[in-house]
Amino acid sequence: MAPVQLDSVDDQLKNVIQDLFEIQSAVHGYLGPETQQQLIRKISQLSNSLSSLSSTSSTLPTQIPPEIIEYVEDGRNPDIYTREFVELAQKQNQYLKGKSEAFAGFRDVLAEEIVKAIPELKEEVEKRIEGRETREDMKENGEAKAT
Repeated sequence: MAPVQLDSVDDQLKNVIQDLFEIQSAVHGYLGPETQQQLIRKISQLSNSLSSLSSTSSTLPTQIPPEIIEYVEDGRNPDIYTREFVELAQKQNQYLKGKSEAFAGFRDVLAEEIVKAIPELKEEVEKRIEGRETREDMKENGEAKAT
């Protein structure tokens, strides 16, 4: 259903553009009272096209973030919002990557120290580091998480 609506909106947009072009041509070639009725007719046709476009497009499933609408209303370029959003996402990803790497390093150092202090746990520590531990192993050890 959506592609038909999009095609319909696309056609209506083309009609609005055509109406605007015709009005521009009529204004450029305006000769006074003899072309006034033609110009009025074209403006009325544009009004009808815009009304039709408005009623059809309101049924389309569009979700525009309110921040972008505010940017446009403030006369700012929405591309700036997009760029800032992407930059913020990159910064957060870098931060989380750093955190993840720090925890991995901590895990490795902790595992080394546990093995040095308690050598009999070496196999268990290696399982945990390699991620080989199964749910059954965890249940046996009494460490199963509730899901």
